[in-house]
Amino acid sequence: MKNLFLILTLLYYAHSTAQQTVSLETIASCRSNPETCPDAQYVKDVNNLLNKYVGIWKGNLDGNNYEFNFIKKENVERGFDSIKWDRLIGRVKITSQNGSILFNNFNKPDNKANLGDNFQNDLKTYLVIFSGNKSGCIDSGYLYLRISPQTPNQMTITFHPDFDIVTQDCSHFKTTIPTGEKIYLTRQ
Repeated sequence: MKNLFLILTLLYYAHSTAQQTVSLETIASCRSNPETCPDAQYVKDVNNLLNKYVGIWKGNLDGNNYEFNFIKKENVERGFDSIKWDRLIGRVKITSQNGSILFNNFNKPDNKANLGDNFQNDLKTYLVIFSGNKSGCIDSGYLYLRISPQTPNQMTITFHPDFDIVTQDCSHFKTTIPTGEKIYLTRQ
């Protein structure tokens, strides 16, 4: 009888744990209709979709050099709920042609870096939350990361700012990363 109770307990625990872990793909597919998303305690990269983004990527646009470093972190809190996620942590360094640093968050701790959010529902684009260093104007939003299966060592990144409250005159303002322009990057 003791063995039967132990087996039933283990089966219940295994079943309840399996229901609490949900794949990134599942959450991305129900993103447009959150009521259909299953309850989860852990959103896991079960198929290693994030791995292709990991590493150092470099490119340039309009005379500026861009260096991105993405690492994958597993089982981390997103900060506004208790659900744990597998996600990318990204850092950016932007330099001008003459080498002067325009932006650099390589020395920031993980919770102050650019944090991965999730895939779009087609699973072709991964979104990373970005915040530049210009306050008062809209300099935060999403980086859209895209890698084509045909060119796994090439990535495009496009920045789209949030629609937020502007607190000063921003008529001559430019976002830290150009808005809506593709930056072509190569894996290093």
